[in-house]
Amino acid sequence: MQNWLACAFMVRRMFRIETGVDKQRRDLLHFRLREANAAASAELRSLRGTPEEREVPLQVWALDESGEIAGGLDGHTWATWLHVNLLWVDDRHRAKGLGSRLLTEAERIAHEDRACRGARVETWDFQAPGFYRQHGYDLVCVIPDYPPGIKEFTLTKRLG
Repeated sequence: MQNWLACAFMVRRMFRIETGVDKQRRDLLHFRLREANAAASAELRSLRGTPEEREVPLQVWALDESGEIAGGLDGHTWATWLHVNLLWVDDRHRAKGLGSRLLTEAERIAHEDRACRGARVETWDFQAPGFYRQHGYDLVCVIPDYPPGIKEFTLTKRLG
């Protein structure tokens, strides 16, 4: 017990803990974590210097006859995976297959143009888990109360 207290005291004296948003420190943290991950993982190390190492934005838009956004998908590809960040369709255009067209086009680009083999998405219980399951996605994770009263689902799909 005494050694633990001595160590805790030393840590307290050796470091100053700060809070606050700092983009430069965040970028440094990101860089150092990537370096540590690459050192610990042969798989991540093998990505170094390849196109798969970078996150590449992927966006698909649906415009109505007046040129307004009727729907869109924002995502990125990384390490042979498509990550769908956002998929939205305006209420006036729902239940017409527009969401399916946006998702299908993003998956096509990811697979054919970027050699992606998988796709992933997070969605809430009141959003679209059924939509993604209808498109071949498998449920891999449920996080209850994230945020409180809501379930978050993570789903994945093999492309190709």
